[in-house]
Amino acid sequence: MIRLLNVYFPARTLFLGVSEAFLVSLAFTAATFARLGAAAAALTLNDLHGPLKILFMSLTVIACMYYFDLYDSSILGNRREVLIRLFQVQGTVYCLLALLYYVYPPLELGRGISVIGLLFVAMLLFFWRRLFSKINSVSEFADRALILGDGPLAEFLQLEFESRPELGLRVVGRMPEIGIGNHHVGYERLHPFVNHLGVETVEDLSLTVKRIRANRVVVAMDDRRGKLPVDTLLSLKCRGLRVQDGVEVYEEITGKVPIESVRLGWLLFSPGCHASRIHLAYKRAASILASIIGLILSLPLLPFIILAIKLTSPGAIFYRQRRVGRDGEVFNCYKFRTMRADAEADIGPTWASDDDPRITSVGRFLRMSRLDEIPQLWNVLRGDMSLVGPRPERPEFVDGLRQKIPYYNLRHTIRPGITGWAQIRYKYGSSMEDAKEKLQYDLFYIKNMSLGLDLLIFFQTIKVILLAKGAK
Repeated sequence: MIRLLNVYFPARTLFLGVSEAFLVSLAFTAATFARLGAAAAALTLNDLHGPLKILFMSLTVIACMYYFDLYDSSILGNRREVLIRLFQVQGTVYCLLALLYYVYPPLELGRGISVIGLLFVAMLLFFWRRLFSKINSVSEFADRALILGDGPLAEFLQLEFESRPELGLRVVGRMPEIGIGNHHVGYERLHPFVNHLGVETVEDLSLTVKRIRANRVVVAMDDRRGKLPVDTLLSLKCRGLRVQDGVEVYEEITGKVPIESVRLGWLLFSPGCHASRIHLAYKRAASILASIIGLILSLPLLPFIILAIKLTSPGAIFYRQRRVGRDGEVFNCYKFRTMRADAEADIGPTWASDDDPRITSVGRFLRMSRLDEIPQLWNVLRGDMSLVGPRPERPEFVDGLRQKIPYYNLRHTIRPGITGWAQIRYKYGSSMEDAKEKLQYDLFYIKNMSLGLDLLIFFQTIKVILLAKGAK
């Protein structure tokens, strides 16, 4: 895993993106020669800013591939889905380039070059994706991992390693439990050639690692007191074996903190969970600037939104709701009304559900497009909220969530946000389990809060809005 913008990315996925950017540039360069001939192509590339134009076209293609989730782990292994989305990318890129060339003609490299280049791009990416998929599935190219532990964390890590080849990890053994002294060690879900290794004492661990040729040990034991073979693991680490904490690996590959397995000491002493004054000052200034710009840009839309709400359902235009902010302070959060005026008259405060009948027809569109959240920019200006941060929850729900979910109060240590890490990584929450899952993402954000992570969340939010994900 490689850390960029305080977020971890699989090295193979990053390599795929970089290699495809190179191939796209190569395709448009080849299209220039195919369309113009060697002499004219050389002139275009040398004297007419051809490389910059090709770079712009390549970045447009890669950005569209990113926005169509072609670098998402759930899509990488699905050949049919990859092929469909590649066609969608081609059409989107063609329309975008046509629009941009119309608005700013100097960007154009040439219509014929663009068409031929996109054809070359389609062929190169199709064959490269197939080759990459085959290479990615070869287990010999992956690190051989031994997992220590038999709890939920160990089970989850094993399933993730086996289902996500882009992580470059292959599970060759799993020890449910190790004890200091004579304690039998069993194995679960091992490959056929290591069904039984005869390990009975912790002193045999070194021989076992050597025999199964493991080059990485992931410690995912829930209870380590008196069971963790510290001396043996330290000896293996000094000999070149990589020893990792299961909680850290979980954080790297999921982008969230496992609240059921994490230890308080790990949160207390681990890097992160510290926001400097400079960062908080920048965050506040950026939020104010963005909210002012957002309010100005949304002014032309406001009359149409107000008129649509008034014509389709009786009641107020704006909806005011109490939310819990930083340090547990309660504030009024403003939104455009998307439900019936009497939505909670009979049942009281409750989460929205799929196909909630209380949501109006216009309200559904406003939620899908996130236009209902425009008034929250006023909350940002007032200082109740930030542009990026954990979504504020209603006080009626917070009291119960604090009692049932550990570390829940930590999400109130910073200002809540209009968008956040949990919002771009998880669906709209409507239950206790959803709240627990989203808290894990919120803790990851609090632990890794930075300018780079905020920018990543901002661009991901645009992607979520364009694809209408996660709204109800």
